[in-house]
Amino acid sequence: MNVFRAPDARRFISASLIIGVAFLIFGMSFGVLAVTADASVAQATVMSLLVFTGASQMSAVSVFASGGTAASAMGGAVLLAGRNAVYGLALSPVLRRSPLPIRLIGAQWVIDETTALVTAEDDDSSRHTAFWVSAPILYASWCGGTFLGAVIGSNINPSDFGLDAAFPVMFVAMLAPHLRTTVGRRAALFGAAAAVLLAPFMPIGLPILVSAFGMLFGISRGESLPQDVSDGAP
Repeated sequence: MNVFRAPDARRFISASLIIGVAFLIFGMSFGVLAVTADASVAQATVMSLLVFTGASQMSAVSVFASGGTAASAMGGAVLLAGRNAVYGLALSPVLRRSPLPIRLIGAQWVIDETTALVTAEDDDSSRHTAFWVSAPILYASWCGGTFLGAVIGSNINPSDFGLDAAFPVMFVAMLAPHLRTTVGRRAALFGAAAAVLLAPFMPIGLPILVSAFGMLFGISRGESLPQDVSDGAP
C-alpha cells in the first residue's frame, strides 16, 4: 500500500513538512556542532543516519567537544534515548503486521514526533498513514540538515537568530491534540511533574526518561492504540 496516496495523507504531509523545517534547522545546528568537535562531514552525516535521535546526538558530541571520553558520551546518549523504548511500546501495533525488514526500518523512525502524530489519531488507518508518511519526511529533513550544517561548518550559530526556540514551540503545538483526552491530560501531568520535581535531584537526562513513562497511561487503559492496524508496508 502506498500511504502517500491514502485519503488522509495530505494533512500528514503538510504537518510533517512543517515539523521538518525545525528538523532541518536543528539538523544543521548538529552538523555545525559536530564539525566544530572535529568530526568530518561524513562522520556527522552517518551518525544522523544511524542514530536519528537529536538529543542523544547533541549530548554525545557536546561531551566529545569538551574533552570527555567515549564512555561518558555513550552513557549520556543512551540515557536520553531510553524514552524511545517507551514510544516503541506505543507504536508496536502500527508496525507489527509489516514484514520484518519494514519493521526494522520503522523501528529506526520511532521518535518523539512520530509518536505524537500517531497517538493523536483516533483510528488505526490514520495512525498507520500518519507514521509511514511522517517518518521518512522527518528522517530526510534531519539527515539532510546535518549534512548541510556539517558542510557549512562553524560559520553560523542558530541561537543568534532565535532558531533555538523552534523545537520547544513545535512540541507545544504537538501537545495540544492530546490534551483533549483524559488519558492525554494524565500523561501530560505526569510528565510535567516528573520533569520538574526530579530535575534538581537526578542527573541531566534522567527526568526526561522518567517523564516519558507517562505514555503508559494510554497503553494500560487501551485508549492509545487499538489492537488491529492496517496491513502492508508504506
